[in-house]
Amino acid sequence: MLHCNMGETLTLEVGQKAPEFSCLDQNGNIHTLSKILESGKGVVLYFYPKDNTPGCTIQACDFRDNQKQLIDSDYVILGVSKDSEKSHKNFIDKFDLNFPLLMDTDVELHTAYGTWREKSMYGKTYMGTSRSTFVIDKNGILKYAKYNVKAKGHVEKLLDEINI
Repeated sequence: MLHCNMGETLTLEVGQKAPEFSCLDQNGNIHTLSKILESGKGVVLYFYPKDNTPGCTIQACDFRDNQKQLIDSDYVILGVSKDSEKSHKNFIDKFDLNFPLLMDTDVELHTAYGTWREKSMYGKTYMGTSRSTFVIDKNGILKYAKYNVKAKGHVEKLLDEINI
């Protein structure tokens, strides 16, 4: 895992090796980057702030609706938020999501990918999730790394940029 000093925000870039991870999903299954890569697949790893919120629902449903194109190109989709197993299960059931949601309650994965960032609302600053997406190729290299993405239309832009 990568470690950051407080006050520093890591920013990953295309061409870098993706940080290793091993996280539980909503069903208690472990998803480990190196094992996925060993199976010959790449990973679309996207970070979102909260289950069942308008923007996050748009984004999740967009990935759901475009999953076939990604699977056909040998990618698995993994969503990541700080939400609990129960919250993830409800979100998946409510919107018929067809991919796992990883739990990162301790923000270790967020920190490793630089998505736990200072944000501000109404003049107050706080730490929170930067809506971000990473595409990791079969060799573990970042093919796509974007922070602060917009929920609506993001997946279409992603597919265009990685030529799917």
